[in-house]
Amino acid sequence: MHTHVFVDESRRSSYLLVAAFVETRQLPGVRTLMRRLRVAGERRLHFKSESDTVRKDVIGRLVDAGFRSRIYLGRGPSEAVRQRCLARLVVDLVEERVTRLVLDGRGPVEDRVDRRVITRSLRECGVPDDSILYEHLGSHGDPALWVPDAIAWCHGAGGEWRKRVAPLVEAVVDIGVVTRREQVR
Repeated sequence: MHTHVFVDESRRSSYLLVAAFVETRQLPGVRTLMRRLRVAGERRLHFKSESDTVRKDVIGRLVDAGFRSRIYLGRGPSEAVRQRCLARLVVDLVEERVTRLVLDGRGPVEDRVDRRVITRSLRECGVPDDSILYEHLGSHGDPALWVPDAIAWCHGAGGEWRKRVAPLVEAVVDIGVVTRREQVR
């Protein structure tokens, strides 16, 4: 069975990188579900802009669908923390034999840095650079990217929202405090 991982981020008191795992056979259903959940006329579902009513409906549907996700979090300069979280995610994906990684695009410079981190991490794991196919897409590029966006927002909001999303989160990996000098240039 092939697994695709969709990744988005959230910045709050700590930096969160959320990875949502979707089996290949589930992709059409996930995309259809997410398209149906967006507000009429909207190009995408973006949790920070949605009403609480929409948020509750979306999270309820995601929990019912049985999604699985992991949250990687840390504190420090956002870019340095992201890089450390992404490197750790890649190690985990290699262990799970994930076939595809899709990240929410951030722009040409930032996406290039992500690619360097991914390539370096794959090499450090002793696997070929192409052992995991990876790409950056705009948030509207694949509705499956809206799943980690929803999970990231809820976990970051804490309280009731974190409780609602808890059934979707199989692990929270805290990488600790990261300094700027640990950042890939």
